[in-house]
Amino acid sequence: MLKPIQFQPCAVGSAIHQLRLFRASSNMALSTSRDGASTASLDSCARASLPFCVLYRSFLLSEMAKENYPSLTEVVKQVAEQQHLQSSEIEKNKIILFQLQVRYQELEKEMDSIMLEMKTTEREIHLQDDAIAVTKYHCESLEAEVRALYSENMKLRFDVETIQEEYEMATARNSKYREKIKAHKSLFWEMESKMPIVIELAKKKAIVTELRIKKEELMSDLQNPEGSAIKQVQEEIALIKQEITSVKDFINKKTDLLEEIKKAHTKLRKEIEVQNKRYDAILKRLHCQLNKLHSNKRQWRWNIQQMEKKAEELKKHLGEVELQIIT
Repeated sequence: MLKPIQFQPCAVGSAIHQLRLFRASSNMALSTSRDGASTASLDSCARASLPFCVLYRSFLLSEMAKENYPSLTEVVKQVAEQQHLQSSEIEKNKIILFQLQVRYQELEKEMDSIMLEMKTTEREIHLQDDAIAVTKYHCESLEAEVRALYSENMKLRFDVETIQEEYEMATARNSKYREKIKAHKSLFWEMESKMPIVIELAKKKAIVTELRIKKEELMSDLQNPEGSAIKQVQEEIALIKQEITSVKDFINKKTDLLEEIKKAHTKLRKEIEVQNKRYDAILKRLHCQLNKLHSNKRQWRWNIQQMEKKAEELKKHLGEVELQIIT
């Protein structure tokens, strides 16, 4: 009959104690591998546990050899099974650790890409903020320019109205002056026709015609041989010559006076023509200024419309940028 296996209490207790220490070390290695520890720590634990297993196995075999040989084979089988289980569990833990390391590297790459994208987004946000500030400043400058153009337009409109009123007043004055000149001309011709010099000149012309008739009659009478008639005619001729000379002197004086009056009228006409030319030039200049103001007004209105369109586009773009920033 086989004897029952009997272990010494001290040897069994020490073996159990060593087995517990081995299990604690293996459990610690497994827990560190599950928590994402490095492969080096797991390998070190495995390398540290393998000599211990060998020593423990040799120690256990020696102890079992001291007691009896049938129990030693069983212990060897148990130790081999336990070692195989531990090695398979270590391999599984290594695979899990490798997978965790790969996942950790992937997460690090994703984290780097997310950080890079975050930096790019922050840079774009800063650029958009700068663009918004520049756009706001540009909008404010455009609004100030529009206000200045509007005030200048109002001022020019007031100036145009003032120039229009002055032009109307000048036109009214010129029309009144022309009417006065026409009335003065008609009055002058009427007064000239009623002047005593002109009347006297007409009378003298009539007298001269009569004297010519008498001269012809006297020339016919000269053919008579009577001397008294000739003498009388000669005396009358002398008197008539004296009268003619006096009338000529008077006519010359009146002619000189009439020439002076005509010169005065000619000078007045020239002054009137100069004034008319001056007022015509003023009217032309006012028309040119008015046309220039109208063209400037149209150009300013077009500029204001273009600026308003540009301001609307900038506001629309600013709204889109703000919506993009908000989203």
